[in-house]
Amino acid sequence: MATSNAFSRLEIDARGIAWLTLDRPAVHNAFDDSLIAELNAHLDTLHDAAGHGEVRAVVLGSEGKSFSAGADLGWMKRMVEYDVEGNLADSRKLAQLMHGLDTLPCSTVCRVQGAAFGGAVGLAACCDIVIASEKAKFCLSEVKIGLSPAVISPYVQRALGERQTRRYALTAEVMDAHTAWTLGLVHQVVEHEVLDAAVIAMLHTLLAGSPQAQRATKALLAEVARAPDSQATREHTCRVIAELRVSAEGQEGLTSFFEKRRPAWTPAPDDDTTSATERRS
Repeated sequence: MATSNAFSRLEIDARGIAWLTLDRPAVHNAFDDSLIAELNAHLDTLHDAAGHGEVRAVVLGSEGKSFSAGADLGWMKRMVEYDVEGNLADSRKLAQLMHGLDTLPCSTVCRVQGAAFGGAVGLAACCDIVIASEKAKFCLSEVKIGLSPAVISPYVQRALGERQTRRYALTAEVMDAHTAWTLGLVHQVVEHEVLDAAVIAMLHTLLAGSPQAQRATKALLAEVARAPDSQATREHTCRVIAELRVSAEGQEGLTSFFEKRRPAWTPAPDDDTTSATERRS
């Protein structure tokens, strides 16, 4: 399956790997209301497909030198003329994008090849796994133009922690890839030339897990984060593991472990994932 729009595209391969790509390299993949609308539509498709087990993982990436420069200049010029209600409606669409990406019921991998500024930091923070080139840079740049990283702040603060978010949101300092890794925004930093190989390796790792267990675990961790030590949470954790143990995938996983064979959901050893480089060619 492949869907292409003016500024983005969505491709889903035969094994259920979805490639969601920002495609505005001429403006460093800056996003405006049109791109946000496209991404929200793609996420609606992915929520439905992942919920039915048709998508196992999503790779969020972009074309060109930069991951995303954040908000598009033309879009910001138009927003200057909006009243509060107009700006509120516009911001809600961005909030929908962040929430939709954050709550996808499958694993998400963010591929960051270059600069990720403003709202693009939020996109990275909403993904489960972030793999960055050593050339990547991150910046919460909003205060330099009189704004705030408001809509993305819940996700960025969750990734960086409150203390570090205060610093970088107030100073708009640029973080290099290794600083972002140290602070927890990025999970892995690799040489630029092997970025795609690192993404493919991570996909192979994810495909070794039970799709049902990964969906359940992602939902469970979100629930635990909201109330980590409540009686309701403890009961919920017990119910999740109990239901997984008696499920078809749970039984297959345990049986294959004891029989020392690959579980049914694992790709054959000679099966290969199409590389991101091949997809962009």
